[in-house]
Amino acid sequence: MPLGFIGTGTMTAAMVAGLGGAGILVSPRGAAVAADLAQRFPGLGVAADNQAVVDGSEMVVLAVRPQVAEAVIRPLRFRPGQRVVSLIAATQIASLRDWIGLDLPIIRAVPLPFVADRASVTPIFPPDAEVAALFDRLGTALPCRDIAEFDLLAVGSALMGSYFGLLETAQGWLAAQGLGADAARAYLAALFANLGKVAVESPEPFSTLRDGHSTPGGLNEQIFRDFAAGGGTAALTAALDRVLTRVRGRAG
Repeated sequence: MPLGFIGTGTMTAAMVAGLGGAGILVSPRGAAVAADLAQRFPGLGVAADNQAVVDGSEMVVLAVRPQVAEAVIRPLRFRPGQRVVSLIAATQIASLRDWIGLDLPIIRAVPLPFVADRASVTPIFPPDAEVAALFDRLGTALPCRDIAEFDLLAVGSALMGSYFGLLETAQGWLAAQGLGADAARAYLAALFANLGKVAVESPEPFSTLRDGHSTPGGLNEQIFRDFAAGGGTAALTAALDRVLTRVRGRAG
């Protein structure tokens, strides 16, 4: 079905790349990204405005920041029979339905940048066959049983920046001790990539994998013990708690 995107930023660009561009209509909101996508994907169209995206699409993907979502969505005129997919963080379906003004199917989704390589696992709620089929083309759709499950997976997705922050900190420490920054980066990137491969391919709990990669009394065991004793695990847990509060729409 014709697919349109309101908001043309990083996630829209990633989804367009994964889908190949054909039959997709994007808004001019994010003009530089829209122009780049039009050049890269000849089958993609750039609409005159957001309303033209709605008029030309059967499935409309909302990909704008939550801070501007109401101002962007409320003026638009949707029509019966359309499907709406919201990528807007911490924005409940009830709010979206109020802004749209029609009782349309609204499905929330949390795609990650890996959709560009068709390798993302994308939580969706409520379950919907057509939206699941869309995200199965971009990796794997993960329909959630309830909003609580969806919210928790959304919190999990917020760990991406911390992953790179951990690498950044370790690289900076190695460089400060005299190792070249490029060598530190190459080593750490390969190390964590291989650990990620182990995590994906092994059925074992993470605690078992941690023990398996930590010799008793060894260096790996020492780093994690010091990290936990220094408040690292407690700080991470507290941060996850605060993000969950925000995802549930209870904090700014």
